[in-house]
Amino acid sequence: MTPRKTPAAKTPSTKLFVLDTNVLMHDPTSLFRFEEHDIYLPMFVLEELDNGKKGMSEVARNARQASRFLDSIVSETAHDIEHGIPLQQADGSKTASGRLFLQTQFITNELPANLPAGKADNAILGVVMFLHRQQPDRPVILVSKDINMRIKARALGLSAQDYFNDKVLEDTDLLYTGVLALPGDFWEKHGKDMKSGTQGGQTFYDIKGPLCRDLLVNQFVYHENGEEKPLYAVVTSQQGNSAMLRTLTDYTHQKNAIWGITARNREQNFVLNLLMNPEIDFITLLGQAGTGKTLLTLAAGLMQTLEHKIYSEIIMTRVTVPVGEDIGFLPGTEEEKMTPWMGALDDNLDVLNQSADEGGEWGRAATRDLIRSRIKVKSLNFMRGRTFINKYLIIDEAQNLTPKQMKTLITRAGPGTKVVCMGNIAQIDTPYLTEGSSGLTYVVDRFKGWEHSGHITLQRGERSRLADHAGEVL
Repeated sequence: MTPRKTPAAKTPSTKLFVLDTNVLMHDPTSLFRFEEHDIYLPMFVLEELDNGKKGMSEVARNARQASRFLDSIVSETAHDIEHGIPLQQADGSKTASGRLFLQTQFITNELPANLPAGKADNAILGVVMFLHRQQPDRPVILVSKDINMRIKARALGLSAQDYFNDKVLEDTDLLYTGVLALPGDFWEKHGKDMKSGTQGGQTFYDIKGPLCRDLLVNQFVYHENGEEKPLYAVVTSQQGNSAMLRTLTDYTHQKNAIWGITARNREQNFVLNLLMNPEIDFITLLGQAGTGKTLLTLAAGLMQTLEHKIYSEIIMTRVTVPVGEDIGFLPGTEEEKMTPWMGALDDNLDVLNQSADEGGEWGRAATRDLIRSRIKVKSLNFMRGRTFINKYLIIDEAQNLTPKQMKTLITRAGPGTKVVCMGNIAQIDTPYLTEGSSGLTYVVDRFKGWEHSGHITLQRGERSRLADHAGEVL
């Protein structure tokens, strides 16, 4: 038995994309992101959306939103569903839009007999195979976030691909690092023409040339030459073929120590210059374990909260994704429930508290209690609707956040609040998130060049020789 109507190609160039349920649950707006191409939704996708809509998880919310989109599309159109419903583009325009087709009757006997017919994945594959045979001259492609689903489709001779519209970059090696090494002949080409001035102990350089086109505001540049004094600077302004550089505070020197901590390498020095700059509201830090992200962020937060009184308190939060098996529900208040997830906070506070040796054990204990009283640990689950004023907000393990969750968190920032996002995109634990679609990658790319934001990718581990070697060979 076959459907009464099958979607016909408008032109040979248009494709027919069959969407798996996990695509809609991952991004409900995917319905509007296939440009001029058509979309086909099997009946089992609607069944799975209905089964997944209950609950308060992000997936359940996305399932409900996808259902609302479909209801709006179907109910507001005067077109016959069997002939396809025109879709608007993601920007709201109706030009070159594709059509949405819904399966009107079940399709049987399209799969090998050894595949169970009652399983949703196999039923969707049967629909794809039917459409492929019905329209041999038109590309029919299954779109799924499920790797095994794509493998099964290809094994059956069907076209299948991942959902790419949520990816910020195809290759994360192209992700903005926040740091640029100046060419070796930089001084020979620009040294004579640079106009320098001094203000507040820092030197300003006005440079011109094609190099300036590639610079971004708050990007760090350096020039290291054994024969000359090295240059470490940050771009303060950029327009066309001209840019202004400002030299940095040297946080590698003990006289500029932040809460007893000094920078151990070039990138850490750049990070502290960002963290201690009151004009920077949003900072993203990428780097593998042991590069000093949490330690530097906490040291700068304590200095600006307890010493400089810029912020009223430090708020730290992270995604609660376990590495191994989940240990179940945890007792206590919100902060007590978050305690097992905040081992990194306590470890780094122990390091920062070692500098207060003159007070003895009692002095260190009193300092630890004072510090802990100014640090609040919050869960991501209760962030919606909040506004943080004059707070130092730290988002740890941010690589496990979706772009939507990241937007929800960052928009909590009120006047006088600094937000620091940290993470390692090579350690993503959330299903369906990749290095290219992580919320951390998303904000790094979207915020680059804004005058009140900065980003650094830390390259060198400083934890121990064992940890550095393990990171290389394991």
